[in-house]
Amino acid sequence: MEKISAGLIMLAEMREKLPPSEKKVASYILEHPSKAIKMTAVELGEASHTSSAAVIRLCKSLNISGVQELKLRIAGDLQREKTDDRDIEPNEPLRSIVEKVTMQSSQILSQTADLIDTVELNRAVSALSKANRIFFFGVGASGITAMDADQKFLRINKNSKAFMDLHLGATAVVNAEEGDVVVGISFSGETHEVAKILEIARETPATTISLTRYGSSLVSSLADICLYTSPNVEATFRSGATSSRLAQLHVIDILFMCVATSDYEQTIDYLDATRTAIQGLHKKVNTRKK
Repeated sequence: MEKISAGLIMLAEMREKLPPSEKKVASYILEHPSKAIKMTAVELGEASHTSSAAVIRLCKSLNISGVQELKLRIAGDLQREKTDDRDIEPNEPLRSIVEKVTMQSSQILSQTADLIDTVELNRAVSALSKANRIFFFGVGASGITAMDADQKFLRINKNSKAFMDLHLGATAVVNAEEGDVVVGISFSGETHEVAKILEIARETPATTISLTRYGSSLVSSLADICLYTSPNVEATFRSGATSSRLAQLHVIDILFMCVATSDYEQTIDYLDATRTAIQGLHKKVNTRKK
């Protein structure tokens, strides 16, 4: 059976936004995860002073298939080795920093992979594969992700453009047509500029995709298709969006690979052509007149 996790992350992120009865179930599971994975829906309902129906509704709110998947995800969380989430310390040895940053990066990539909904991923890949034009938008560190996405999709001959300026982005998106795709990137999911771009895009026939941290947010509420990264909070010295940017790039890489493999032979031709062109840039320029 496929190994999955991130159940505890999903519960923690969604708890405060759940209806009262579902919130009680989520709180009980978060407080007693080892007990919860051994219980049936009826037993979870009794233990949390709710009902089995509340447990089932909770699974629907988390957009997972049912109680069994929820328990499998929590079991996966419990089996994973706990990592040191502390920030770096004064005069910390270099080897310790290398190991700590590597472990934290590995953790956020695994958590992000576990949070990817294959149904939503498939919808995003389908939209991007057929897109006439793709507009990526993000500000700050998310703007770096937008530029990376633009560079990748340009290499396979997609009509792609990245924007980090709200005015320029709005100018492009307001004229989006059917078959175009607008991708809004925001780790918090509350970035005003990204929300405005998706709000403008909603008034056009374009398909909208959001890439945010897991959980309900303003940006994700404005998108047709929602993709998520791990919601792990940055430590003080990692506040330059180290982990969140890495998680976003991971999802972009997945999207790119999925789109590329959907038209494999043509993609290989495009990649070969772009590789040859880049290599040719380093050759001496021929100045002879024709």
